[in-house]
Amino acid sequence: MRNPRDILKKPIVSERSMDLLEQNKYSFYVDPNANKIEIKHAVQELFNVSVTDVNTMNLKGKTKRMGRYVGRTANRKKAIVTLKDGDKIEIFEGM
Repeated sequence: MRNPRDILKKPIVSERSMDLLEQNKYSFYVDPNANKIEIKHAVQELFNVSVTDVNTMNLKGKTKRMGRYVGRTANRKKAIVTLKDGDKIEIFEGM
């Protein structure tokens, strides 16, 4: 099994993800090769919480221009993790 810190890249802090906190859902950017079971085990191991559901989505990179030069942002994978009632992840508290 892979290291949980390699699976979870970083938490997503946006207006939409902060609204999901009221439903006990937390958002993370994850490794594109990670599956739902690996994401569940990584969150449970790193934050000592019980995960009830994991939803994932692949985000396609956008085309960006800087003058005549064209580039792309990276493709990413996002996971929305639902926790058992009463469990919380401390890094999201106070935002």
